Amino acid sequence: MGTLVGRDAELAQLRSLLEDAAAGRAVTGLVSGDAGIGKSRLVAEAMQIAERDGFTVLCGQCAEIGDSVPYLPFADAFRTAPPHIEKAIKARPVLSRLLPDGDGQTREADWAGLTRQQMFGAVLSLLSELAAVSPVLLVIEDLHWADATTRHLVTFLARMLHRERIAIIGTYRIDDLHRRHPLRGVIAELLRLPMVALVELGPLSGAALAEILSNVPNAPSPLSAAALNSLVERAEGNAYYAEELVTASSWTEGTLPTGLAALLLSRVERVSDAAQQVLRAAAVAGGGAADELVRAASGLSGDAYEEAVREAAGHQLLAPDGPDGYRFRHALLREAVYGDLMPGERTRLHARLASLLADVPGAAAELAYHSMASHDIPGAFAASLRAGTEAEGLGAPAEAHRHYDLALELWVRVEAAERIAGMTRGKLGLKSALAAAASGDVPRAVHLLRRIRDWVSGEAGLAESAELRCRVGERLAYHLLQSENTRWYAEALGVAEATVRETQDEPPTWYRARAMATYAIALMSVRRDDDARDWASRARTAAREAGSASVEADALATTGQLALRAGSSAEAIGLFTAAVEQAGAAGAVGVRLRAVYQLAQERLVRGELDEAASVAHRGVEWAEAEGLGLAPFGLDLQHLHFQAHFADGCWDHAQELADGFPVRVTRQAEALLSAMALFVDVARGNPAVGERRIWLEPFWDDVFVAYIARGILAEQALWQGDSERALAEAEAAIDADAWPAHSPSVIRVTAIALAARADRAAQLRAAGEASAADAEAAAGAALLAVAREGARYPARPQAVLGPDGRGWLARCEAEYARLTGTNSPDVWERVLAEFGPGYVYETARAQWRLAEALVEAGRRDEAAAVWRAARDTASRLRAAPLGTALDDLARRARLDPGNGNRGGPGRGSGGRSPLAALTDREREVLSLLARGMSNREIGTELFITPKTASVHVSNILGKLGAASRTEAAAIAYREGA
Repeated sequence: MGTLVGRDAELAQLRSLLEDAAAGRAVTGLVSGDAGIGKSRLVAEAMQIAERDGFTVLCGQCAEIGDSVPYLPFADAFRTAPPHIEKAIKARPVLSRLLPDGDGQTREADWAGLTRQQMFGAVLSLLSELAAVSPVLLVIEDLHWADATTRHLVTFLARMLHRERIAIIGTYRIDDLHRRHPLRGVIAELLRLPMVALVELGPLSGAALAEILSNVPNAPSPLSAAALNSLVERAEGNAYYAEELVTASSWTEGTLPTGLAALLLSRVERVSDAAQQVLRAAAVAGGGAADELVRAASGLSGDAYEEAVREAAGHQLLAPDGPDGYRFRHALLREAVYGDLMPGERTRLHARLASLLADVPGAAAELAYHSMASHDIPGAFAASLRAGTEAEGLGAPAEAHRHYDLALELWVRVEAAERIAGMTRGKLGLKSALAAAASGDVPRAVHLLRRIRDWVSGEAGLAESAELRCRVGERLAYHLLQSENTRWYAEALGVAEATVRETQDEPPTWYRARAMATYAIALMSVRRDDDARDWASRARTAAREAGSASVEADALATTGQLALRAGSSAEAIGLFTAAVEQAGAAGAVGVRLRAVYQLAQERLVRGELDEAASVAHRGVEWAEAEGLGLAPFGLDLQHLHFQAHFADGCWDHAQELADGFPVRVTRQAEALLSAMALFVDVARGNPAVGERRIWLEPFWDDVFVAYIARGILAEQALWQGDSERALAEAEAAIDADAWPAHSPSVIRVTAIALAARADRAAQLRAAGEASAADAEAAAGAALLAVAREGARYPARPQAVLGPDGRGWLARCEAEYARLTGTNSPDVWERVLAEFGPGYVYETARAQWRLAEALVEAGRRDEAAAVWRAARDTASRLRAAPLGTALDDLARRARLDPGNGNRGGPGRGSGGRSPLAALTDREREVLSLLARGMSNREIGTELFITPKTASVHVSNILGKLGAASRTEAAAIAYREGA
């Protein structure tokens, strides 16, 4: 490989990315440019640099037919990886399926979504493991040809990698990205991330092209200045075109062919007929075709084939690709050869390749492609079915859906389609719908299931038809319930009810049991809890009789949720525990995670913080062992684990967990984790809060994210003394909890809003603005009503409020007392009693306000003792904002941090300053006076009466020799007081 010319700036960008990765900052680079502009050459140079710097380098290539073959570039990278990496891959069973000797197992489409999550988690885990040993560079070429699952995986990695020593570089053609190209949205999403850099390759300068042309192998030496200028002008900055022009000029007399395709074909025409035959076969086979496949497709004998391949490679038309394959020297060359084939010739070559791939394991997607291209509709139909099954096994539901959908389109064009498929059209439609749902396209799944339900509704008599009708109805109801469109709930209830009614109860079957379980969930969604509990119980019995432990465990979890609604927490704990055990024994991964999440959540609500942390931690371990740490319940268990340790005061552990939550988020699930991290980041005053907020703001329309994040940001504003912003954030969080009625979640943010209004009312009363303070109190009364409504929980009137909810409700009452000027130690002692000592931080916050109330009540020794307890906790937790507030209280109330609390005047400072004669208290009063405060406001700030403040001001004026408050303030400013 010669010297890279004309790309110093672009190479410097890639070097910078490698340096970032080596320093522990995961980065992604997107290299874009027209075909032939030099993307691969630039990246090859970066790969050489990375290898010299000790990186582990992996490189995979997308192929022209790769949009139907899931994970193709990752499989390519793993296939050529060194032995120690192959061992790490095989240690992850789901990942080993991408290797040539993978197990190739298939799964029901219901599980394809979990398998994809497992695959994504396994790739992330593998790269992280490799990066712990040495920095990693992962290169993915030609992303414009990537399959949907690969696009999703690249996006996932770019978002989830943060502190790992990993660099990802992807290349793509900008001239291939038409307006609706699926990569466009991916690029736009990736470029929102600050760790993603775009490296755009434009045309090379004339000087750079001239240097390249002067050093092309086999070029006429030397090129005349006129010839060089002519070639540079024609190449228009495209390095590959320039090289082809100069190569062609060495053997072509007269005028060079016009256009790049014609130029490339003129090179092909120089080799023998046998070599051209090999090139045509390789062009139809696609990039990276296996040697044996190309040989068989070419129709040449062994010796003739070897000679033809050698000739094509010698003319730099083909290049080795791995141990047993070939690739065109450039994709443009392959496209030119393929485009030059006559229609019949192209069709016959595709047909020959289809026949050669018919019995090759794992090649069904390529077989379907070649069958369609050769107009073999029955063959394409059968291969699409196989390809869908293979994609399911790899955890690529988007590709499985695509293949099944193609088979559905071809169904009416194939004789004996049901015999070939081994299933009815309705069953195939169900598989396609399940794959669509597993890929995240729930609206498409619902659309398909509605159509299929119409197809199968007329079928009667056969047990197989009855099963299909039941499964289609149950899945339709289930996915209608999963949608965010609440208008679909009524349809879901009707479909679920009809499905159960129309399915015979004898003999017991797993599918009817599951339909009953889904019907129970549908009833629960419309608040018919008694009916839901009845059907959940029936579903458990039916599942037990049918021998379906997974369905029984799922129904157990639903029954547990209904027990909670009825206020039977202990019963719910038992049901969730049983569901966890049963699902674990049955290998029902998704059900087990759902049940352990419900169990951990209820332990947390009950204030059983040690148990909640333990259960959540165990659930996280199970999720990660299955590669589902980032799947929905895996994510939920992560934030429950964090919440338990935030509540119990194990903040170093909580901080460690929060630091693992992504900051630069682009998905709702990630945004929720980042919002949770704000609890400890705000409470400690961490600088990460600002960046988290920036990335969370686009998710303000998500109810849960907005409720969590904005409620905590209201606390931050309160610590910063910005009551206006605190109110705005808190009220936005309250609004997020408003549908269909307030829940206990609203109590916490309402307490923050009340605290903001209480602070404002105190300032207004100190300024003598009684009417404005009364208006704040009236607004506070409305807020208190909201908190009480949330505590009643209208949607679940029998639900029992846990200690956290009771503690926050007591704080609402206490803040309201502060707001209305009736603050007393009693209300804050009740807050402490409701939370209990287990809630360490909330105990310290309540002690802060209790100490303040005790000072106001004249009980200074008690206040000092309470203050010291709170300050010790704030110091241990490193809760900086709370510590600052406590120190401010001690200064204003003149609390002694030691064992005594005598109060009284302090010593004046020595020196010649006019302030030397002032006591410590008088200095505090002077500082407030200089800020323009009235005697009333000074008294409120320092917990003294306005009359006492007036006495201090008179003494200050006398000692300073000042004629007025204004002159005293000027002296204070001059002396830096």
